[in-house]
Amino acid sequence: MIRKLLATAIAAPVFSCALPALAADGYLFAYFTKNGEDGLHFAASTDGYQWDKVASGKSFITPKVGKSKLMRDPCIVRGPDGTYHMVWTSGWNENNIGYASSKDLITWSEQKEVPVMAHEPGVLNSWAPEIVYDDKRGEFLVFWASTVPGKFTETAGSSEQKYNHRMYYTTTKDFTNFAPTRLFYDPGFSVIDATFVRANGKDYLVVKDETVKPPRKYLQVAEAPDLRGPFKPLSGPITPAGLWVEGPTAIQAGQEVIMYFDAYTTKHYGALRSRDMKTWENVTGRMHFPDEGTPVRMRHGTVIQVPEATLAKLRAAN
Repeated sequence: MIRKLLATAIAAPVFSCALPALAADGYLFAYFTKNGEDGLHFAASTDGYQWDKVASGKSFITPKVGKSKLMRDPCIVRGPDGTYHMVWTSGWNENNIGYASSKDLITWSEQKEVPVMAHEPGVLNSWAPEIVYDDKRGEFLVFWASTVPGKFTETAGSSEQKYNHRMYYTTTKDFTNFAPTRLFYDPGFSVIDATFVRANGKDYLVVKDETVKPPRKYLQVAEAPDLRGPFKPLSGPITPAGLWVEGPTAIQAGQEVIMYFDAYTTKHYGALRSRDMKTWENVTGRMHFPDEGTPVRMRHGTVIQVPEATLAKLRAAN
C-alpha cells in the first residue's frame, strides 16, 4: 500500500490550502474543535469578518483513519474539475495524514490514510498538511511539518519536547499515486504551519517560527515566485508582539488580504489585514467567530471561497 501511495515518478508539486481566486459569493472556514475527535466543522461569512456556524455547528465528517483517528487542521482546496480535496492531521505522533474528497462538501469519499513519512522509521509527527493546486504543472502540491530525529541538529532543542520541524512535501495528480516525499522548506529554524496565499496576482508563503528558546511563535511571509521555491527572504514578524499563534489561513476580499490565526495560548482567533502583504493591521476586534470563549471554539482551520449555492446547501444540512 505504501509503495502504491508514495511511489510515482515526477519532478512535480505538492498540496496546500490555497487556490487562485474563483468566482464565489461567500467564504467557508473549515475547522476542528477540542482535540479533533469529532471531525470537520464549518463557519460561513459573506464579508470575511462576520463568521457564523454552519448547520448549528454539526460535524460533516467523522475521522476514521490513523492510529488516533483525529481530524485536526483540516485543509480543503477546490480542484480544476470542481472537486474539493481535503487533508488533515490524523494524530499527534503519526507518520501519515488523512485524505478525502467531495463534490459538495456534504457527501465525502471513503477516507484514506496517506503514509507520507513512512520512509522515516523514527519520525515523530506529520502535522498540519496543506494542499495547493499548481496550475503551472497541473498537479496538487501537498506539504506538512515533520520532525525526523538526527536531522537539522543545529536547531535541536529549540522547540518543545523533542520537536525540531521542517516542511516536507509530495505531489499528486489523482490522490492515488504520490511522488516520493522530499524536503520542502528549511528556513534555518523549527518551522510549522506553512500555507500559501495568493494576493494581487502573486503567491506568498506564510510560516510559523516554532522556536521556544528564545520564544518566537510568530508568523512571517515570503514571496513565492514559484510554488516549488526558491522563496524570497522572510519578512519580520507580522503578528502582535508576544502573542503565540498558529494555523495561518488567508483570503483576498476585494483589495484586502485578511489573514486569520489561532492565538492558541490565549484561546481566541485573531486576524490581520493588508493591501500590500507588507504592512499589516490587527483587525481582531472587528471579527466575530462562533463559540469564542467556549470549549468548542474554532481551532486551526482554513478559509476557501465557495459559491452561495454551496453555502446554502451546507446551511440547510441536517
